[in-house]
Amino acid sequence: MKKVCSMLMLAAAALAFQSCGGSSSNDSKANADSANHTKDTSTNAVETGGIAVVGDDAEFAVAAANGGMAEVELSKLAATKATNAKVKEFATMMTKDHMTANEELMALAKTKNITLPTTVGADEQKTMGDIQAKSGTEFDKAYVDQMVSDHKKTVDLFEKATTDAKDADIKSFAIKTLPTLKNHLAAIEAIQKGM
Repeated sequence: MKKVCSMLMLAAAALAFQSCGGSSSNDSKANADSANHTKDTSTNAVETGGIAVVGDDAEFAVAAANGGMAEVELSKLAATKATNAKVKEFATMMTKDHMTANEELMALAKTKNITLPTTVGADEQKTMGDIQAKSGTEFDKAYVDQMVSDHKKTVDLFEKATTDAKDADIKSFAIKTLPTLKNHLAAIEAIQKGM
């Protein structure tokens, strides 16, 4: 009986630790998703302090904000650390364009009561740390490869939102931003081919 009680106490402690955040408490993206999942999405959401969009639209906003912040941070680093002039030029454009889109998204999220991440998610932080540790042409290649990969995912994310988003303002943001993202992808793929 003591053994069973001990095992139950250990299981309860593990669940309590996990529910208090456990390993994801430092992941701003996961925390934002979690906050949005607990908000009321009913027709009286505004009165209850809930969220004014369906869960999928909120998840899109969180993913877009997280990706946008990661690209700004990595591009700021590349603007100073890259050795290739085209990479530096691309990084400067990325910082400007994504900061503008991020500001638009933050304003939109505020009107919809969507919680956005305040810092880059844990996965993106790890990627940035790995790239930052490189130098010279190794840094340039790692940054360019990451930008190609990120932009393919981001273009897919935004294309999906242009058709699947339920909220008209979220859909409009995706439609407006998508051409810029496609231009970024084409530009970075051209740089990648030239390296």
